[in-house]
Amino acid sequence: MSRAFVKEGDNALEPLPDLPLSPHPNFVTPRGLAALKLRLQHKQSDLATLRARIERMDKLPEAAAERDIRYLEARLRTAILHDPASLPLTEVAFGLCVTVIDDRGTQSIFEITGEDEADAPNGRIAPHSPLARALMGAQVGDEVTWRKPSGTSTLEIRKISYADTHA
Repeated sequence: MSRAFVKEGDNALEPLPDLPLSPHPNFVTPRGLAALKLRLQHKQSDLATLRARIERMDKLPEAAAERDIRYLEARLRTAILHDPASLPLTEVAFGLCVTVIDDRGTQSIFEITGEDEADAPNGRIAPHSPLARALMGAQVGDEVTWRKPSGTSTLEIRKISYADTHA
């Protein structure tokens, strides 16, 4: 093969493109902020371990760790801490849990959290999600309409609580 087609260099890998950042304000709960900091520490530790490898021909894992660190640092820089502990439990708000009954009689509990903390299967939803937008500002006894792709659902607000006391 001709040397004309071989790239000479220092075996460095170009940085991976940054992960996309959300256009929404980065509200976080105290738990969410702590989780972001812990994720950053773990990624920094992972990167140190990768750089300490004897065989470092494959630089892709390092580039991925560096990209993840850039993302986490950006999320921490833009974090807007919002502690729900001081909120009254009179209406659904960021950081609070809400117990609802849907039009089929199924009870569910949702906690409105920051995007990085959101976990739908565990009932943690981001504040800009359609469900959170329907719930925000509602009070116990109110009925709200949740518009979703499969149609609309009516939810009755049964209880508003702090995240650690919703049981």
